Amino acid sequence: MALHFSKEEFSSRKNKVLNSMKEQNLDALLMFRQESMYWLTGYDTFGYVFFQTLVLDKNGNIILLTRAPDLRQAQNTSNIEDIRIWVDKDGSNPTDDLKTILNELNIKGKKLGIEYEAYGLTGRNALRLNKSLENYCSLEDKSDLITKLRVVKSKEEIVYVKKAAELADKALDEVWRHAKAGVSESKILAEMNRVIFEGGGDYPANEFIIGSGKNALLCRYQAEKQILDKQDQLTVEWAGTYRHYHSAMFRTIPIGKTDPKHHKMHEACVEALKNCESKLKPGNKVGEVFDIHAKTFDDLGFKKARMNACGYSLGNTFSPNWMDWPMLYTGNPYVIEPGNVFFLHMILMDSTNNLAMNLGETYLVTQNGNERLGKQKLDLVVL
Repeated sequence: MALHFSKEEFSSRKNKVLNSMKEQNLDALLMFRQESMYWLTGYDTFGYVFFQTLVLDKNGNIILLTRAPDLRQAQNTSNIEDIRIWVDKDGSNPTDDLKTILNELNIKGKKLGIEYEAYGLTGRNALRLNKSLENYCSLEDKSDLITKLRVVKSKEEIVYVKKAAELADKALDEVWRHAKAGVSESKILAEMNRVIFEGGGDYPANEFIIGSGKNALLCRYQAEKQILDKQDQLTVEWAGTYRHYHSAMFRTIPIGKTDPKHHKMHEACVEALKNCESKLKPGNKVGEVFDIHAKTFDDLGFKKARMNACGYSLGNTFSPNWMDWPMLYTGNPYVIEPGNVFFLHMILMDSTNNLAMNLGETYLVTQNGNERLGKQKLDLVVL
């Protein structure tokens, strides 16, 4: 059995969920987020693209409802003992199978929490679910119940986050080694992924971002792969991933002769990052981190080039993206706690001059401040 955490760790997590359910007067919780299932039981799969739910009642009973291909997946990767299979056939409705389980647990007429905000619960299946349970029990959106528990990392989790950071550092070494005129973006991506996998890492929850020339101004992955020119700019965002825990980094690297504006943009990114670091400590709100980010860039004349968020939490996440709750934007009231892990990204996209500059690092919040997990330099590297 490929469990990545101790029995004591899983027991502690389960007790935290049960206590939270008790505080919110829930008789049972339906989990559709793969992150919740993995965190609570170790269950590791991408089968959540189909209807799949993990049921936890207030007495601690755990039942997984999934498809046949995930039976052995659950047996081999999790501590779940009760696994039910809904059968693929024309006209099948897995919510009927779920209702049978809920009847066994005596949930009729009770209060049921549901993770509606989940990539594993499509709109169509949510409608089916609501229709099936209409007048059966009371339904409440509890999408954030486990998410709020996951946001503070345990000692065992921090070990994996730091391992992911080591892999991210190694990937940046490969960027610096291979990024030069005449080299394809595909080659750079291949070398980054090679060192991560050779280091024992995993697939990340979303694609790495890579782009040169005008594509260096893009904040998302896209399929075009270019050859670097003699004078160019290369933007790369990536994450080291270990046991599904992520540590992300972000860089824009000038190739050849640099534009003087690149240097000013980089200086602004470093200043903004340092100012954000000063706010990233227990007791402050994440909205305050964004506000100092925005003020720094605005005061330096980059208001039109900056973004409206400057980072987000990281942890165990599954496709389609590694961004976790909470995001750092103005007014966000979440109070920073020791054990939080945040990716801070300083993004400047100057569409007028077709220039990009990005700088991003992952931080662990400590008792009195924070620790930057990446060990690479923040200097502007020109290749």
